[in-house]
Amino acid sequence: MQGKVAIIGSGFSGLSAACYLAAAGYEVEVYEKNETIGGRARQFETKEGFRFDMGPSWYWMPDVIADFFQDFGHNVADFYKLTSLNPQFEMVFEKESLSVPEGLGELRKLFEATEEGAGSRFDTFMEAARYKYEVGMKDFVTKPCHSWWEFVSPKIAKSAMKLNLLTDFRKYVRQYFKNPKLVALMEFPVIFLGAAPKDIPAMYSLMNYGGYGLGTWYPEGGFVQVVEAMAKLARGLGVRFHLGQAVRRILLEGSHVVGIQLDEETVICDAVVGSADYQHVESLLPAEARNYSAYYWEKKTFAPSCLIFYLGFKRKIKGLKHHTLFFEHELESHVHAIYTDKKWPENPLFYACCPSKTDQHVAPDGCENVFLLMPIATGLDDRDETREQYFHQMITRLEKHTGEEGLLNDVVYKRSYCVRDFVQDYNAYQGNAYGLANTLKQTAVWKPAVRNKKVNNLFYTGQLTVPGPGVPPAIISGKIIAQEIIKNKELRHEKIV
Repeated sequence: MQGKVAIIGSGFSGLSAACYLAAAGYEVEVYEKNETIGGRARQFETKEGFRFDMGPSWYWMPDVIADFFQDFGHNVADFYKLTSLNPQFEMVFEKESLSVPEGLGELRKLFEATEEGAGSRFDTFMEAARYKYEVGMKDFVTKPCHSWWEFVSPKIAKSAMKLNLLTDFRKYVRQYFKNPKLVALMEFPVIFLGAAPKDIPAMYSLMNYGGYGLGTWYPEGGFVQVVEAMAKLARGLGVRFHLGQAVRRILLEGSHVVGIQLDEETVICDAVVGSADYQHVESLLPAEARNYSAYYWEKKTFAPSCLIFYLGFKRKIKGLKHHTLFFEHELESHVHAIYTDKKWPENPLFYACCPSKTDQHVAPDGCENVFLLMPIATGLDDRDETREQYFHQMITRLEKHTGEEGLLNDVVYKRSYCVRDFVQDYNAYQGNAYGLANTLKQTAVWKPAVRNKKVNNLFYTGQLTVPGPGVPPAIISGKIIAQEIIKNKELRHEKIV
């Protein structure tokens, strides 16, 4: 046995780190404050028979998730069934909508039909996006980012110009497309990276390939199937999970972690991995042992929080796809409200997910499972009356798009979730939902460090450090931190014994 590692949090990064460390011979214990595994990717079931994924719903970059299971000799199909969505999603504008088809060939036809000459430009855009994806996902996002020297190699130097690191995404997209609907379609994948397209490097067009190029998928039974598969794999490797166990303090002796303090128990261990919210993990340390001050976090640009409604309808809703984006209003004004004004938006964009269109198991017969999600700024004054105001806006727009009147009267289950819930359930700094924004100044080495600079055997993983927000990056983050512990032989022999 290499030593005992305690992991705080059971989200995707924590599950990933647990599997890799256990496979390398470490004794791994995972401590989760909630009663179920998965962090933001939990699922809950209602007495009415609806099953709601609480977090992720876009299964993009399927190769990254497949690679994780293959690292342990498994295929995704060993655990759950994937369905390719066609259409991938629908985007609703003020006077019309775009249904985004499966496959690059059909997408090319859509672009050409919408804007003359856009089909060939789409091919060029996506070929460049594919290159960035292959280089970025293999050579960039797998780095622990201790130093810029990690990126010094002939291959990376050769590809630097093609990655468009110094061009902003907004300008980059408009070099290819003029039609506002196509611009919105191509800008959508970077919205949840946490900044306005003008503040995101054009390198992140790799997201367009990871989504549109590799397809939009759905795991039968919901996204929680991915969580349960990873947890099953972890248990098979010897990982033990402790649910409803909040870590109250990280215990130190000099510059070493010696254990963690729970409500009623002290756990001795040789290293700790913080997979919970980074700032919260730091709060479990004495101030002098933290990497970053309160001022540091105040100055950071966070990705959005969100207002979510989980809704059960007692009838089917015609005209609604599995994924529908409501972009009737101008994107820039919503983004400006989130990142500049830091206020509730006047003309919000929102997203509707209706998994019961694909999966009969998530709703009773003849019923519809829907959740509505509206990106908002972090740290907002989160009041019930404000939630209700936006709920009625979204329902009205849903009725207009589908032509289905009286939806409000057919709601048999309703639950809202917003800033204060993210704080309470996940200790999320200012109620953030998606970690730090992937702006150029918060990329790679400029993200919060994966190792504590003052405590030798304390590590951090998840959406607030490298590579960033999203399910595939979180899985990669867990692997990065496991490799950091495994390769650190001098640390292991000195203390982790």
